[in-house]
Amino acid sequence: MSRIPMTVRGEQLLRDELQRLKTVDRPRIIAAIAEAREHGDLKENAEYHAAREQQGFCEGRIKEIEAKLSNAQIIDVSKLPNTGKVIFGTTVELFNIANDAAVTYCIVGDDEADLKVGKISVNSPIARALIGKEEGEVVVVQTPNGAVEYEVSGVEHIV
Repeated sequence: MSRIPMTVRGEQLLRDELQRLKTVDRPRIIAAIAEAREHGDLKENAEYHAAREQQGFCEGRIKEIEAKLSNAQIIDVSKLPNTGKVIFGTTVELFNIANDAAVTYCIVGDDEADLKVGKISVNSPIARALIGKEEGEVVVVQTPNGAVEYEVSGVEHIV
């Protein structure tokens, strides 16, 4: 199975979620199932079926997180040499040549990606186009709306 790149912070967030699922959510759901069973006939007991469905989602998420953590390749960006090139974990400032707009992205693992806060997945088209580039280089990114040209205006090794 392939390794899943992940920052130290991303690993910690997954471990925190796993801990919450196992120690808070799972016992709460088990208690809800037990309470629903006390109400009698399980065939027509909506509370019981809803709790069982929640249990399925919870157990599925636990297995998913455990699998990701077992295949994770934890990359501590602070220990990587600053080569000036765009690599996993770097923060990149881009200048859109067509509309003079500046954007900043941090390249992180799939689970950490959140465009609202400027974190993009290492597997996204823009991140794949940026990997290995240096400040001052022009990058052409293929988007659904056509090719977009960006100039790399800054590269920092902070997450």
